[in-house]
Amino acid sequence: MELFRFAHPEYFWALLGIPGLTILFVYLRIQRKNALRKYGEPALVKMLMPNVSGVRPVIRFAVVMLALAFFILGLARPQFGSKLKKVKRQGVEIVIALDVSNSMMAEDIKPNRLERAKRAIDRMISKLKDDKIGLIVFAGDAYTQLPITSDYNSAQLFLSSVNPEMIPKQGTAVGAAITMAQRSFTASAESSKAIIVITDGENHEDDAVSAAEEARKAGMVVHTIGMGLPQGAPIPVNAGGQGEYRKDKQGNVVITRLDEVTLQKIAASGGGIYLRANTAQVGLDDLFDEINKMQKTEMEAHTFSEYEEQFQYFLAAGLLLLLLEFIILERKNKYLKRIKLFK
Repeated sequence: MELFRFAHPEYFWALLGIPGLTILFVYLRIQRKNALRKYGEPALVKMLMPNVSGVRPVIRFAVVMLALAFFILGLARPQFGSKLKKVKRQGVEIVIALDVSNSMMAEDIKPNRLERAKRAIDRMISKLKDDKIGLIVFAGDAYTQLPITSDYNSAQLFLSSVNPEMIPKQGTAVGAAITMAQRSFTASAESSKAIIVITDGENHEDDAVSAAEEARKAGMVVHTIGMGLPQGAPIPVNAGGQGEYRKDKQGNVVITRLDEVTLQKIAASGGGIYLRANTAQVGLDDLFDEINKMQKTEMEAHTFSEYEEQFQYFLAAGLLLLLLEFIILERKNKYLKRIKLFK
C-alpha cells in the first residue's frame, strides 16, 4: 500500500501569503477604478481605451498565485513510499563486553586503553551491514549499555558515553559480563552468536573460564582482546593535577599489567581466539574478519522503504503557469481582438 507524505510540511505556512496578496490586489484594483472615475464616466473612458482589458490582469494574477501555490507544494517535497514491511537479513549477532575499570585508563596504549578500544569498536560498527550488535560494560559489576540491535547509529551514540564513572564498583568481573552477554542475545533466533570481551584482564574476580565454557555449550563463541602492554603502565587519576597516578596503601604507584594467560584460557574455553592490542592496532578488524566467516543466518528486521520524490511535477506545473502568465498580455492584441477569448 502506498503512502504519501510531505518531507517539509513547514513550507505550507507560505500559503498564507496568497490570501494576503489577493487582498492587496483587490485593493489596488479598486483604487485604480476610483482613479479612472475622476477622468470621466466609465463608459466614455472605456471608449477612449478600447485595447485595455479589465479581465486579463485578474486572470494573470490568478495564474501567478496558482503558480506560487505549486512552487510551495514543490518546496514541501511531496513523496510516495511504501508501508512498513519485513526485510529479510542474513547476519550474525555480536555482543561486545567492554571493561571500563580504572585500569583501562592506563596510557601504555595511546591515548589510553579505554579510548582506543572505543575507537576500534566504533570503526567496527561502521562496517556492519545486516548484523546485530549489543554492548555490555563491566568493572566490578556488569551492566547492559545497549540491548542487541541493528540500529548502528544508536550503538555508536551509546558507545560514545561509556566511561569509568558509570560503574562505581571496581574490579574486572569478566565472568559476570560473559553471563550477561549470553542472556542478551535474541532468545528465539538461531543466528550465529559471538561474544567479544575487551579488557586488560587484571584483578580477575570470578570464574570467567567456566562462564565462557557455558556460553560455548549454548552455541556461542567467546573471543577476547587484551588491552595493554606486558610491561604495564600507571593509572592516571583526575584529582591532584597532571602527572598524578593511583597509589597503593604504602604510597607506591600502582602498575596495571595485561593478564594474557587468563584471557587466553577464556578464549580457549569459549571456542574463540585471543588477540592482544598494541600501539598500532586493537585487533578488532582481524577479529571482525573472523566473525564474518561464521555462518550467516536469516534474521528479520523492520524498515521503511525509501520515499520517491515527486516535487519535480509541482515545480514543472508552476513554470508552465508562469509561461502562460507571460503570454497573456495586459492589453488586447489588435490583430486578435476579434477573438473573444477574454472580454
